[in-house]
Amino acid sequence: MDLQTAETADQLLGEGDISPVHEVNASGTSPFLLTSDHYGRALPRALGDLGIAESELVRHIGWDIGIAGVADRLAEMLDAHLIAQRYSRLVIDCNRPPAAASSIPVISEATAIPRNEGISDRERAARRREIFEPYHDRIGAAIDTRLHDRRPTVLVSLHSFTPVYAGVARPWHIGALYNRDTVLPHLLLKHLRGQGDLVVGDNEPYAVSDLTDYTIPVHGEGRGLVNTGIEIRQDLIADHAGQQQWAERLARILGEIEVELRTELPVD
Repeated sequence: MDLQTAETADQLLGEGDISPVHEVNASGTSPFLLTSDHYGRALPRALGDLGIAESELVRHIGWDIGIAGVADRLAEMLDAHLIAQRYSRLVIDCNRPPAAASSIPVISEATAIPRNEGISDRERAARRREIFEPYHDRIGAAIDTRLHDRRPTVLVSLHSFTPVYAGVARPWHIGALYNRDTVLPHLLLKHLRGQGDLVVGDNEPYAVSDLTDYTIPVHGEGRGLVNTGIEIRQDLIADHAGQQQWAERLARILGEIEVELRTELPVD
């Protein structure tokens, strides 16, 4: 069996499955390139329900609740390009290095994922090839084009987080996440704290690292882009009104930061 035949035999996505990549405003003129690794919660038809109840699939373990509405609105408000990923993080987590155990989790928080237990190397490869790689290849290609055209490019990775994790309440409304590059996160923290009504996390509730993250280390730091992660608490963006409010707030703040970046940094 040749490679092409083997890949066809192991094909994951088929008729009736959606593309893993969702885009908004691909011709946007903003320097901000927005990404959303956990935008959707679709499941490939071939995987059924992964062996878990719908009530589990709609929880935070399956996707970043509310971030889709914020991301779509923010892209339009900023005239920014958004590249997002439609499949559930339980199929393959597009913000984890493929070698990480959490890339295709057999348990998430306290929920077992039966369909992920004991899968073959070929099935793992199919999930990477058909979901993970098309998404990240599209981000890479967009950055290639922008850099070739000498367009200012600032990467913002959008996420949301559960208000309570493992029984512990989280006080933050929003957090700025980063690893090596602190330029944009520190500007973002300054502006968020200046709002006066927010509890702001500095690398909370998560910190970016090469071991636990993919998008910022590879597309941000690896390409030398000014970058940050943004985490919004899910109860604040669970409905359309909250999503609109937070998109407007972030659009205003990022617009102010864009002016500062243009005057202080050689972003082009």
